[in-house]
Amino acid sequence: MILQASQQLNFIPQRIVSLVPSQTELLHYFNLELETVGITKFCLHPKEWYRTKVRVGGTKTVNLSTIKKLNPDLIIANKEENVKEQIEELANHFNVLVTDVNNFEDALLMIKNIGALTGKSTQAISLIEKINTEFEKIILPHAPIKTAYLIWNKPYMTIGGDTFINDILLKGGFQNIFANETRYPEITVDQLKTKNCELVLLSSEPYPFKQKHVDELQLQLPGVKIMLADGEMFSWYGSRMLYVPEYLKSVSREWSMENTE
Repeated sequence: MILQASQQLNFIPQRIVSLVPSQTELLHYFNLELETVGITKFCLHPKEWYRTKVRVGGTKTVNLSTIKKLNPDLIIANKEENVKEQIEELANHFNVLVTDVNNFEDALLMIKNIGALTGKSTQAISLIEKINTEFEKIILPHAPIKTAYLIWNKPYMTIGGDTFINDILLKGGFQNIFANETRYPEITVDQLKTKNCELVLLSSEPYPFKQKHVDELQLQLPGVKIMLADGEMFSWYGSRMLYVPEYLKSVSREWSMENTE
């Protein structure tokens, strides 16, 4: 059965499989050590879970037979992270919560719903309050920094205005120059030039950009600041959001230092 976003079970799940790395990290924050029995090979945090929990494949290639052997009473999936057909097959046998996070408020609601579903409502509400408090501490720059956030190479791909990453950029004072696009469009270097881009962030995921990619792009955009970015800080919704404001401030500081010299 696919559960509705705020739907509750008549029991507290005791065998949970998480198919989403950021939500696995959230389950750990909720101290659901014993209850979480399966995770994906991309659920790298926490490290001790990655070493000890049963891995059920990748986010796009879940191993249905492995999950069935675990006999979970709750599977936590995500509309964007996981494959619809695989989730529908699992829903024929198990309770499946499919989260859908496209902005900051969606992320907070997801935390609340998973907290309620797993018997951790008090912790969820406290976490939401802490996240809001940390984001309120951000002092925005006088003018938004015209930014492109790249997630893929050959071709270059970026993020549109209807994404969680776009909302995180806005919270830090970064103006997504492709906010009028949807989801994850392909772009060119010429577009970066014509849109007067001031900052290019090269994400560590899903494409693992490295310094060599910074150097290559810098040759084509000599007047633009190009930086490697921690993709987990921009795209992992859940307890990771507690640490995002400080990271956003560090990115803003690095850009400002170079542009005030």
